Amino acid sequence: MADLKERLLPSKPASALNLRDSSYRPSASGRLPFQGVDVSGLKKRGQGLRSWIRVDVSGNSQVIEVDKFTMMRRCDLPARDLRLLDPLFVYPSTILGREKAIVVNLEQIRCIITADEVLLLNSLDSYVLQYVVELQRRLQAAGVGEVWQSEGHEVHRRRGSRNFDNIFANSSPDYLPFEFRALEVALEAACTFLDSQAAELEIEAYPLLDELTSKISTLNLERVRRLKSRLVALTRRVQKVRDEIEQLMDDDGDMAEMYLTEKKRRMESSFYGEQSLIGYRSNDGALSVSAPVSPISSPPDNRRLDKTLSIARSRHESVRSSSEDATENIEELEMLLEAYFVVIDSTLNKLTSLKEYIDDTEDFINIQLDNVRNQLIQFELLLTTATFVVAIFGVVAGVFGMNFAIPMFDNPGAFKWVLIITGVCGAIIFATFLWFFKYRRLMPL
Repeated sequence: MADLKERLLPSKPASALNLRDSSYRPSASGRLPFQGVDVSGLKKRGQGLRSWIRVDVSGNSQVIEVDKFTMMRRCDLPARDLRLLDPLFVYPSTILGREKAIVVNLEQIRCIITADEVLLLNSLDSYVLQYVVELQRRLQAAGVGEVWQSEGHEVHRRRGSRNFDNIFANSSPDYLPFEFRALEVALEAACTFLDSQAAELEIEAYPLLDELTSKISTLNLERVRRLKSRLVALTRRVQKVRDEIEQLMDDDGDMAEMYLTEKKRRMESSFYGEQSLIGYRSNDGALSVSAPVSPISSPPDNRRLDKTLSIARSRHESVRSSSEDATENIEELEMLLEAYFVVIDSTLNKLTSLKEYIDDTEDFINIQLDNVRNQLIQFELLLTTATFVVAIFGVVAGVFGMNFAIPMFDNPGAFKWVLIITGVCGAIIFATFLWFFKYRRLMPL
């Protein structure tokens, strides 16, 4: 990976190095000018140049520095599409099919795919470097397979054997155009990255939730709150990728627009057809001017016009039929998108299951807290009833504490009987309250 970084990252120009060295020289006041500022980065931003990693059809990669307007002319893209790839802005995952390019913004993978090359924003992110390595490996492996297939055709032609008819008669059903190979690697990288994050979240979540159910504390609740916020953010990202793939699968026109190799071949055939038509007209005109006028050798004008119209009509019909075939024959891209739709849908199901487990844990905790709250309420009711019974003694003491004389005060055993009668009445009242609570099912007794 380090060798790949050294090979892909551009070397700093000498002007930038000299400028940085000069910026670190202290001024007359003793302070360092441009302290904490990357002067080379300011110069690069001022020029509008960005570093891109270019991977061609053969799997060769190189680093190029291109400004935004050159990239717009090169890929025939509007400015808003390039803005989706800007790392300074945060945009949701998007896959856009344009006339000459496919704009891909899937997590860390931000690239432009054409019929001949892939252009990625040069980044130190490991997933971007892994994408470049994997794309190069697949393109080189596909090149070896094509060479082996061409050698098989040559052997079949020389030997004239019929055993190779089923092998080399047509191309492999797994063959994909260059743009779909690059798109497949981007989808695989995005789905793998999101699935790995979902797996890490699952590994962290389940033990934490089990610990929370056994011990409800402020620390555990705070950790679960942070975990749930991460889960919601990850679910949104996965849902956006899933919706983008589903939207592409539902729109046949967008999928047909992504056949860049087919459109390029169609444009080239149309261009060669126009060139041949122009050559035919020029040759026909030259013969009509230089040749002597003879009713036998020179064809009539209406015949030449019929030939011209027939050529133009056949070319138009071929272009129309090829466009209709491209619209109808989208099974390759549809199967590719469907495969990764299943993968991202599985990741979304994992996150949904985890969210449901968190919700179930929250419901269980709420049930536990409600149970504790009910027990506290029952205990408070018992205390209130006991307080009412004890208050009866205070009422009796207040009555007998009045400053008046009665014959009962002269009897030595009167105080004992007052206490006994008051206690028995309090016990009867307390038992009556308990029976009422049990009868109304206010507390389990």
